[in-house]
Order: sequence, then structure tokens, then C-alpha cells
Amino acid sequence: MNIGPVQLLVISFEKPNFNGEIVQELNRLRETDVIRLIDVLAVQKESDGVLTALRWSDLSIDEAESVGATVGTLLGLGFAGAEGVEAGASAGIAAAADGHLIDDSEVWDVADTIPSGGAAVIALIEHVWAEPLRDAIARAGGVPVTDEWVHPLDLIEVGLAARAEVTSG
Repeated sequence: MNIGPVQLLVISFEKPNFNGEIVQELNRLRETDVIRLIDVLAVQKESDGVLTALRWSDLSIDEAESVGATVGTLLGLGFAGAEGVEAGASAGIAAAADGHLIDDSEVWDVADTIPSGGAAVIALIEHVWAEPLRDAIARAGGVPVTDEWVHPLDLIEVGLAARAEVTSG
């Protein structure tokens, strides 16, 4: 199974105002093959502490197991070298047997971190649009060095650092 670049996105909602807009946008992006949702876990904690969890994946169980095998292989390689590859792949397949790569225990881990009345989402998003670009870069002999997202606060930090450099020098 060919897979594009994957982004781990974690979002916190202190006081969620869900009206369906996020789901609509995700559906639009999925329908136009911009993204694919590898796995999503959304947890909302009501003011009385009652939890609601939603899990979502665009992958079939076979596809999830294939992605799990890839992730497990890479983790096994990093953990134990070539000896860890097979064990890692097997563990990845087993972990994704329910069609999800985000473990059930994450529901409780997420729930512990959000305040009553809040919500949080963990999403593994495949950027399908980037597959042809990634492949073209590889064919040209290119290797990604970094692929960070630049957020507005990052730019403010750069500006603050530049100001500090100018005023101290």
C-alpha cells in the first residue's frame, strides 16, 4: 500500500463550539483526494465529567494493518536494528487489527488532559496530494531535510529573536 506523507495533528478545544463545519471541511478534503484520515480520535468531556469518544478512519482493516506493519517495521528497526523489523511489523499488524492505529488507551490519556467542558482531537492525516511531489523529488535524487509547518506564532518568535539580535548588537 502506497502512503503519502502523514501528519500527526493534535487539537485542543477549551470550550468547543461544534456546528459540523470541521466535519464538512474534512469531507470536502477527503472527497477531492487532498487528504485521507488514517485515524482520528475525538474526545469530549462534559461539565459533569461524562466522556464521549468518536473514532474515525478512512482505512479498511486490511489497509490499517498494512500501515500498522509499516509503522511497526520502522519502529522495530529503530529500536533493535534489523533484528527488530519482523517483531515490529507483527506488533504493528496486531495493533491495527481493529482498523485503528491510535490505541484505545488513548481515550483515557486524552480525557485526563482536557478540562470538564473541553474536547481534544488526535488525527493521523495522510496528505494524498503530496504523493506525486514526494515521488518526483525522490526520482530527482532529493531527500527532505525538514518539513516543519510554519505557524503565525513561529513568525512572531523569529521577529522577536531578530529584534533581540538588533538591539543587543
